[in-house]
Amino acid sequence: MVDSRRIVFAGTPEFARVVLQTLMAGPERVVGVFTQPDRPAGRGRRLQASPVKMLAEEHGLSVFQPESCREPQVIQTLRTLAPDLLIVVAYGQILPEALLHTPRLGSINVHASLLPAWRGAAPIARAIAAGDRETGISIMQMEAGLDSGPVLWTRSLAIEAGDTAASLHDRLAELGALALREALDRLWLGALTPEPQDPARVSYARKLRKEEGRLDWQQDANLLERLVRAFNPFPVAHSSWRGQPLRIWSARIGAARGTPGEVLALHPEGPEVACGAGSLILTRVQPSGKAALGGGDFLRGYRLQVGERLG
Repeated sequence: MVDSRRIVFAGTPEFARVVLQTLMAGPERVVGVFTQPDRPAGRGRRLQASPVKMLAEEHGLSVFQPESCREPQVIQTLRTLAPDLLIVVAYGQILPEALLHTPRLGSINVHASLLPAWRGAAPIARAIAAGDRETGISIMQMEAGLDSGPVLWTRSLAIEAGDTAASLHDRLAELGALALREALDRLWLGALTPEPQDPARVSYARKLRKEEGRLDWQQDANLLERLVRAFNPFPVAHSSWRGQPLRIWSARIGAARGTPGEVLALHPEGPEVACGAGSLILTRVQPSGKAALGGGDFLRGYRLQVGERLG
């Protein structure tokens, strides 16, 4: 019977929570949830449970939070749960091969790219930064390598011109839940065909670093506009202005030219800043220690002048 299938879920952030929410509707039974240990967060640095943990506890699911999945007792815990399948979604740890093979049917992963493109930690932001027009969800059979296992099922999604990492994340999370449901329905029937990934098409989505957010005004405006979107909500594109950091939450491409970093014009929607090629109009910014505000409000409140420099 389909409703006797036992699932263990491993995931941590909001993306994984959305997938788990749909998975819990059945028909499979989620018998356990692995997620990262509570971490300090916010100004008070209080311990914060992951979105997956909060959802699981709301529904009375057993939650496990090992510091490392290489601890021997983790495999024993998984054996005790006796799952047919382990489903992994943005868990945050590399899982040892012995753990992946413990469930009767092994382990599958929901990954936010069209593999073999953008294996790794930050596929959504890297796809936007690269100017990709399409991304999607890959359901992958897990193995020891980094997102290298055969692909079982995919769903594509267009990257829209105004997509930020935040907006694309939300659409991909919903698509991930749908793609997983489609894949599971076929998996139980033995109707999925694993497709090996093409090594010639592999690209890697390395983890985002805070220092990447600093904009180099010598670069092309088209690239910088993509970076602004790719780094929203983390690490947030930024530059220096009047000796202080200035976060840039949104921008659009302008038409003027000038010395990179120079404020060329003041528009109702914000200042226009010269790039190595083209310009950017900063439509939402955040001065140091202040809340984010529209570019027009920024001009009125801070009396920015043509000829000032950023960076």
